[in-house]
Amino acid sequence: MDKKYVIGIDLGGTKINSVLSDFNGNIVSQCTVYTEAFRGKEHVLNKIMMTIDKVLQNADKTIEEIRAIGIGSPGPLDYKNGTIITTPNLPFINFNIIKPIICKYNVPAYLDNDANVAAIGEFLFGAGQGTKNMIYVTVSTGIGGGAIINGNIYRGHTFNALEIGHMTIEPNGPRCNCGNYGCAEAVASGTAIARQGKEAIKRGEITSLSQYENVTAYEVFSEAEKGDKTSLDIINKSLNYLGICISNIITSFDPEMIIIGGGVTRAGEIVYNKVKDVVNKRCFKTMAEACKIVAPALGTDAGVMGAIALALIEEGIRL
Repeated sequence: MDKKYVIGIDLGGTKINSVLSDFNGNIVSQCTVYTEAFRGKEHVLNKIMMTIDKVLQNADKTIEEIRAIGIGSPGPLDYKNGTIITTPNLPFINFNIIKPIICKYNVPAYLDNDANVAAIGEFLFGAGQGTKNMIYVTVSTGIGGGAIINGNIYRGHTFNALEIGHMTIEPNGPRCNCGNYGCAEAVASGTAIARQGKEAIKRGEITSLSQYENVTAYEVFSEAEKGDKTSLDIINKSLNYLGICISNIITSFDPEMIIIGGGVTRAGEIVYNKVKDVVNKRCFKTMAEACKIVAPALGTDAGVMGAIALALIEEGIRL
């Protein structure tokens, strides 16, 4: 029987999103379930397998028609051996998630960092189509990234390259969850923006943010748009740090394109305009002008489309 399909799985702390796709990235069937990470590693593994069975059933396909399975997961992880080393929102510690899937289904399966997977997805199916050197940056609760260099995903020596959220931006800045101080994630993520809003209220600043019971990045952006000075200061400061982070990436990799996605970019053009402004001030002119800074094309499907792309690229079907 011809193997004309792949399965892509976006494994998150909240949801597992699985799809069955043809080799051109056309989704045939989809299944999304809650991860229920609190129930433990075996439960999550079983739910992954349940979604695989479900997308096959929904599409009236058999496992014999599947060429490969791709999985995107938060890291750090060991891409080569298929092991999730550890991650805050999943119950895995040095857990090989690939081996039991291969044992059950007898098809090749591949694991990669969720940011790498999103980069591969945008490269193959999204805004990065036609490029050879592009960087995907996600700015949400945290900050992560993935790089396509000369048409190939760049993983680094330990397979954990582009942990750009932990690039030091402000040496004397706030402590990051990783233990370092002044990481990009600690000063420019959605979490950092929300934290600064809460701190301003605690300091007694006169700000419209004080009307909210809980301040998130959304409220800070919303009040900044209405002209609240405290919110404007926070947004300008945070996006300046993000621009420095992006400038460092451009200086290091000289890419054709940087795609910035994630929850923070839902604020729209204010994010991209500020980042571009900082890049134009801080990068060599030729590099800044040659690098397009754009929004992702795949939106919330970047993770699962990336998992499809991972399977296709690892199998040599698409390059």
